[in-house]
Amino acid sequence: MAKEEVIQFEGLVLELLPDARFRVKLDSGHEIIAYTAGKMKKNRIKTLAGDRVTVEMSPYDLERGRLVFRHKDANSGFTPGGPPRGKGPPPKRR
Repeated sequence: MAKEEVIQFEGLVLELLPDARFRVKLDSGHEIIAYTAGKMKKNRIKTLAGDRVTVEMSPYDLERGRLVFRHKDANSGFTPGGPPRGKGPPPKRR
């Protein structure tokens, strides 16, 4: 039997809820409850309020979903190719 099809949406995390669940507002305007996918838990990807995420949903229940990807934004503190943070010249001694 074939695996059931999933529908992917993008949205914004509005609120963190108990039991590692999130209230997500989809780009279409609907609000859903979503949980973190196992791969995101395994790789310790943290999700906070205000993050852009991709959500997978079953066509049978359009009120619940699964967070499968957290998008990186411009102000996340990640600078590709830049110097490592916290590493500067050693302090001068007298």
